[in-house]
Amino acid sequence: MAGGITDTGELYSPYVGLVYMFNLIVGTGALTMPKAFATAGWLVSLVLLMFLGFMSYMTTTFVVEAMAAANAQLQWKRMEKRKDDEDEDSSSGVSDSDVLLHDGYERAETRPILSVQRRGSPNIFEITERVEMGQMASMFFNKVGVNLFYFCIIIYLYGDLAIYAAAVPVSLMQVTCSATGNHSCSVGDGTKYNDTDKCWGPIRRIDAYRLYLAAFTILLGPFTFFNVQKTKYLQIMTSLMRWIAFILMIILALIRISRGQAEGHPSMAQLSGIRNLFGVCVYSFMCQHSLPSLITPISKKKHVNKLVLLDYVLILAFYSLLSFTAIYCFRNDTLMDMYTLNFTNCEIINVAFIRYFLGLFPVFTISTNFPIIAVTLRNNWKTLFHREGGTYPWVVDRVVFPAITLIPPVLVAFCTHDLESLVGITGAYAGNGIQYLIPAFLAYCSRKDTQLVFGSGTVNKHLSPFRHTFWIVFVLIWGFSCFVFVTANIVLSESKL
Repeated sequence: MAGGITDTGELYSPYVGLVYMFNLIVGTGALTMPKAFATAGWLVSLVLLMFLGFMSYMTTTFVVEAMAAANAQLQWKRMEKRKDDEDEDSSSGVSDSDVLLHDGYERAETRPILSVQRRGSPNIFEITERVEMGQMASMFFNKVGVNLFYFCIIIYLYGDLAIYAAAVPVSLMQVTCSATGNHSCSVGDGTKYNDTDKCWGPIRRIDAYRLYLAAFTILLGPFTFFNVQKTKYLQIMTSLMRWIAFILMIILALIRISRGQAEGHPSMAQLSGIRNLFGVCVYSFMCQHSLPSLITPISKKKHVNKLVLLDYVLILAFYSLLSFTAIYCFRNDTLMDMYTLNFTNCEIINVAFIRYFLGLFPVFTISTNFPIIAVTLRNNWKTLFHREGGTYPWVVDRVVFPAITLIPPVLVAFCTHDLESLVGITGAYAGNGIQYLIPAFLAYCSRKDTQLVFGSGTVNKHLSPFRHTFWIVFVLIWGFSCFVFVTANIVLSESKL
């Protein structure tokens, strides 16, 4: 296997892949979904959640199809190179008998693809090499398309970092600040605090938030200037903490509902909340940019699309359970942007350790992800401006790129800690491009390239179930319509203020 970006890594079974995908999709974005559900109404939220889950599944199959097409092109280029090398050997004096010895399997690989498949050779569309979305964009898009792809992924990663940079200080501020001085019981009791309310002595809540933001930046920001890598043990630890937190919140909400202590009376529909709900749902189904790292190591990919479908059904059920228990357990006006903070009230749970664990849960998980996302964004900036054979000066490489990665999201977090809006805008704009538009264009362009290289009769074994061109057009129309709808909604909302 070739090195660098095509390293597949250790193979794992399809069921392990199912678990990994579940953990990838169900992340911090799910913590903002209950508030979005309450704001938009339970019926509208459920319908939109199911529809966006279906759309995300469709575009996931588009990315898998494009990965297979990219693998086929890489293999075909190697076959052609091998053929050219053999021809050079023949012309430089290699005997006819030596050439005939290689004319069995290796020569067969360089014949037209349909002939290769009829001879029983390995399927050229097998996904054996990890081809990242950036590489696929370079293979199938023109220069403008490649630049637009990197622009979209960079904006999305900036939004990710801004959400992370705001979520940690918000959680710390909410847990440690209160007007009464009782730090462990006054956060989730429905009391609404202003940023100008006192936290500790003369320190206001907004001051405490910014102090925590500064500490967060000082502690984790330097990792942007170095290379970091998520270890297997770190993944296990954060996944375990995430599952404990989610299960605890669902159980505690169900217990409160079963005891008749539920206070939630959600409405069926509130159209004003659809904008943020849309962004939150798109953000919460995001996995397309990480599919190459996730799908490639699966040992048996014959039923990969069915496996992905099962994952989406389970995730949809989980999101529905989390959100419905939340909106019926808590009043709409008491649901926090970060759902874990609703469980820091003594009336909900009187065990101090559990209150602090749930209240500080985003701090632990986000703090481990922030450096990794930052390094990913920094590397995307480098790739975008890289020129073949060129190198960056030390100052540009080690100072400028990390600085333009770290400073903008921290400034955004300094100006606002409205997590619901940050998640909504990131999902509605950059997330829309990554989850809908880019996969649809990848599927369309990869199909055209496959027909051009291998002929119209060639069938990609990982062809999406949504193989008709209608579905690509539908996704593109939906994606562009979402841009228009969200922008119009923001403009109209601002004009009413």
